Amino acid sequence: MDELKAFLSSDENDAFADDAEGKKKDELASKKVTKHNPKNIELAKLYNDAYEYEQELASFEEELAVVEAHKTEELASALSRELCDDERDYDKELQGILVATWVHKVETLKTHPQEQLDLIKDCTLSNVVEKLSSAFPEYEGDFSKEVKAAFSDRLKTLVAIKKEHIKEEIAELKIAGLKPTYVKRIYKQVNGISK
Repeated sequence: MDELKAFLSSDENDAFADDAEGKKKDELASKKVTKHNPKNIELAKLYNDAYEYEQELASFEEELAVVEAHKTEELASALSRELCDDERDYDKELQGILVATWVHKVETLKTHPQEQLDLIKDCTLSNVVEKLSSAFPEYEGDFSKEVKAAFSDRLKTLVAIKKEHIKEEIAELKIAGLKPTYVKRIYKQVNGISK
């Protein structure tokens, strides 16, 4: 009797295993069909811009986290080390942002003297705060905070812009009568994105 029960229970387990394996094969087959379905390919194209904006947003948020976590003097090396983007020259980028910010403060807002801008143009990022502080000891502001704010404010603005772009893309999908989460899922399947 025990042998019969053991035999029957093993047959049931095998049936469940076969059934589960069959379901997995069906799911894989449906994913393959989904990936090459012309309707799904067209649907996925509707999410191209939104996905690109999401990637840019993630990149800007990552940069912002690095900027906020490090001192001004070490920003370029920290960005190079933590973001591992060999194509970018962070020293040059940050210097350009700093100069543009100070040009705005000098020429548009007229809150800072031209001499500060001239000094910034001649400095490197690693010594700009020190040189500004020693050249303008009477300055009531905090150069370290202002310089760092030039970078973080720019990144916060870019984050806000990308979030707005994503919101607009999602709104367009909704206006078209599509569910954004569904379109995103199809986009990922068509493009083989696992995340």
